[in-house]
Amino acid sequence: MRKMRNKISIGILLLFMPASMSAQEVFTLLRCRQLALENNKQLRVSTLKEDIANDKTQAAKTLNLPRLTGMAAYQRTNREISILSNSQKAELSSMGTNMASTVSSQLSASINSMVQDGRLSMQTAQELGALMGEMGGTLAEAGDKLGNTIKDAFHTDTRDMFVASLLLTQPIYMGGAIKATNEIARIGEEMARNSTSNATNNVLFATDNAYWLTVSLKSKLRLAQDYLLLTRKLSSDVHKMIDEGVATKADGLKIDVEVNNAEIMVTQAENGVSIAKMYLCQLCGLPLRKNITLEHENSDEFIPLDNVQRDFNDSTFSNRPETRILQNTIDISKQSVSLVSAAYRPHLSLVGGFSAMNPSLVNGFERKFRGIWNIGINVSMPIWSWNEGRHKINAAKTATAIAELELADVREKISLQVEQAQFKIDEARKRLIAAKRNLESAEENLRCANIGFKEGVMTLTNVMEAQTAWHKAHSNKTEAEIDVRLSDVALRMALGKL
Repeated sequence: MRKMRNKISIGILLLFMPASMSAQEVFTLLRCRQLALENNKQLRVSTLKEDIANDKTQAAKTLNLPRLTGMAAYQRTNREISILSNSQKAELSSMGTNMASTVSSQLSASINSMVQDGRLSMQTAQELGALMGEMGGTLAEAGDKLGNTIKDAFHTDTRDMFVASLLLTQPIYMGGAIKATNEIARIGEEMARNSTSNATNNVLFATDNAYWLTVSLKSKLRLAQDYLLLTRKLSSDVHKMIDEGVATKADGLKIDVEVNNAEIMVTQAENGVSIAKMYLCQLCGLPLRKNITLEHENSDEFIPLDNVQRDFNDSTFSNRPETRILQNTIDISKQSVSLVSAAYRPHLSLVGGFSAMNPSLVNGFERKFRGIWNIGINVSMPIWSWNEGRHKINAAKTATAIAELELADVREKISLQVEQAQFKIDEARKRLIAAKRNLESAEENLRCANIGFKEGVMTLTNVMEAQTAWHKAHSNKTEAEIDVRLSDVALRMALGKL
């Protein structure tokens, strides 16, 4: 009876269906999954994080390569650097005068002594004095000029200074820091991929649940519509019986209340389907109010599920991205220990460079750029740091131990989750078998109640109770079928086989 009504209803819908609806796309579960993976924003964020991790790995690989650094600077000071003091500059400026005065006084004393001893006449002494005066002036002028030349040679004019340099550094041994950094970057890239895998599983899990929830609500909507047809048919029969005097008005009011309840159930089911489809559209990146049709939403029987391989072993843990992420955390923590240790080991590097400055000191003080190159080896090693390194290493080892405990805890929780999912799917399958049996009994009970009511051996209350039981049996069967599907999704999620 129910199948015949479904066929008639579907035929009427097809006759009045607009042309645009006949070409409406049917969304399969696979199609919904593909759309969700293509349009999910959090999944895009995870993909971008993979790109970031990849760039960090490539950057870490450059740590072994030589580094070339350039530098240029200009500095203006209010005073220049002076090698000579002010008194030294004054002495150099009057160097010739001072020398001429000293020589002149010494020669004058010698000439006077010679005149007194009679070794030199007064006339000759006067002539020598005149000659000395001429020579002293010349000597003073030449000496002052030479002194000023020396003073000017020491003039630096460093108020405007220009410097440019290139420095080349080649790491030779950094205590293992470069190797540890490369490993951390590589593990970070692997962790980013595992995070993307985890985000993918979450998207697929949410999409599958939304899909089957929509199918379940659509099935309940059809059931509510069928129940409304039953109550309306019964209401029509009761009102005819009232007109014939074989039923009371109380019976009519009772069935009218049930019709109203059935109409409310239809409205609630329609709203539930609309909201569920909007949620599924949001997951798939479609407009929220897009009118979509799902492959299974008009099916009364679902295709049997393939049995999930339930072997629970170590591969189950490796299939779960959560455990892989925690293992990555442990590996990074171990490398962090090496990185901390490297800071307290010798560091050896080859350095070379070229620098030029103005004023330059290569050829005295010159107002021009002069360059000089250099090459050497740098060695550095901490000698005493109050056991800072030991404390940092112990902290890093403790962080590793914490990560290992967290991984062990998650493995135990995954084991429990798998066991629970297995029990739940077994329970759902058994409940579905029982629901199908109950539905057969409810349909037979409703058939007998309808016949008995027509023959007058059963009351209206008996028929309404049979209809309610029929509706509940159908609802239980639908829920059991969806529970089987959702339990299967949960088990696949737990096993890491989505």
